[in-house]
Amino acid sequence: MSAEPLSRSLGDTTYESASGRLDAIVRRLDSGEAGLRETLELCQEAKQLVEFCAGELDAVGKGLEELRLDELVSRLDGARPAP
Repeated sequence: MSAEPLSRSLGDTTYESASGRLDAIVRRLDSGEAGLRETLELCQEAKQLVEFCAGELDAVGKGLEELRLDELVSRLDGARPAP
């Protein structure tokens, strides 16, 4: 394998490192060189990484929504006439 597998906990994993590991897994599977047991292990790891990445994307999306709401509130407050 071209990259070391991530620990099962994914504790210090970033989206970028998980995405890079997924790329390495796909390359390994596409090479046709992985045996049956390695293929199973790679697929299990890939599933865990995909779930991690989906959670990261969801969290970032929610953060962006909150920023847009804060921006909207600020604009609305600025548009209100002074008392």
